[in-house]
Amino acid sequence: MIGMPTAVHALAHCPLTDDAVAELVALPFVPLADEDDDTVEEELRRRGWQWEAELVCDSFRTGYGHVLCSEGFSPFGNRKDRAFLVFGEVYPADPQDASMANATWLNGYMEGWERAPGRRSRRPATDQDCEAVLAQAARAVTEALGADPERTLVSDHTVGFGLALTHRIWRTPSHALILGPSSDEGPYGYLTHLQLSQTPLSCAPDLPPAGAEHEEALETWITAHIDW
Repeated sequence: MIGMPTAVHALAHCPLTDDAVAELVALPFVPLADEDDDTVEEELRRRGWQWEAELVCDSFRTGYGHVLCSEGFSPFGNRKDRAFLVFGEVYPADPQDASMANATWLNGYMEGWERAPGRRSRRPATDQDCEAVLAQAARAVTEALGADPERTLVSDHTVGFGLALTHRIWRTPSHALILGPSSDEGPYGYLTHLQLSQTPLSCAPDLPPAGAEHEEALETWITAHIDW
């Protein structure tokens, strides 16, 4: 049985494209741009990227309008660190927290995402609106990689308060690509990123077997890749 849509205060997103996905997938394999010289600035100019200082600290705004952050200072030629391409932001309503259900105190943060170039926004929204954004992004990843996701999982384990959305997993020979929601981990800690993460497969062993009885193991596998 399909339940009633979960309320969402606001949704803002910049649609993911196959070209943007292809750029992300290629980043670990481009020439190394080291933080100790000018190669990072040169790479930013060449790609049409900019520094991003407001939406996500210590990140970049790509030429496609998405926000990219990574464990290391530079994602260019870095095969060891995780990288996260954020293409959407959700302000959820926590159904278990009466004080948050009708809250508007994070609207100012959402307005920053909504004003960013190329963003589309919806107020109010639902979890189904979020799923539509993720489904469109999944088509872009499938087009870029030439393969459907290996595994899907509907879960709120990366968010933690009832907004259960679909996670999709692809693997290349060297990396896991995980599309889905994630805690923003920012100073406000309540908004939810819609992101495509690219992380070394060494972050966790092989995918758990398919099947409902292995969902908890799959949640642990996802967390091992995207939690930093």
